[in-house]
Amino acid sequence: MLRIGLTGGIASGKSTAAARFGALGARVVDHDVLARRAVEPGSAALVDIVSEFGDRVIRDHALDRQALASVVFSDDHARQRLNAIVHPYVIAMGAAADRQARREGVDVVVHDIPLLVESGQGHDFDLVVTVAAPDDVRIRRMVELRGMTEADAVARIRAQASDPEREAAADAVLDGSGRVADLDSQVDAFWALHVPR
Repeated sequence: MLRIGLTGGIASGKSTAAARFGALGARVVDHDVLARRAVEPGSAALVDIVSEFGDRVIRDHALDRQALASVVFSDDHARQRLNAIVHPYVIAMGAAADRQARREGVDVVVHDIPLLVESGQGHDFDLVVTVAAPDDVRIRRMVELRGMTEADAVARIRAQASDPEREAAADAVLDGSGRVADLDSQVDAFWALHVPR
């Protein structure tokens, strides 16, 4: 089974690349989905988060993502503490997804991991792919498509690894700055080169 780690900064086009890998036949494991699952009401991770940050990050017995974001995106130390809590749970869930895929005879698994570099998982995969786009393109996308303020968009970018840091961990770099069709064709070329027929 070929295991690919896919990463990229926020609004770089990573999700578009993940969708294309899925269309080509890969099993895509979305670590954002795993992270949301890890902090569901009653989970051990949520208990740990409340223990660390207090009830201010809870609303109606569930994680208040906006409240938590307001804490961690303005404080590097708080964000590191949050990641130290959540990442081990998500990594364990990703490993379980791998085992399930192996049992089912899946040939290619793509782990879509926004914080692959930050969580130190670069060496855990057969291949690592990063999707890159200039900051101005990413900021425009976040403002226009996600309704974020420019200041919030810049804070999100600064909270993640830089493109050079992601590229240093990658076997392939895809350009996510253009049209969806352009990025799809780059994924297709990568697939043709690296995935056995």
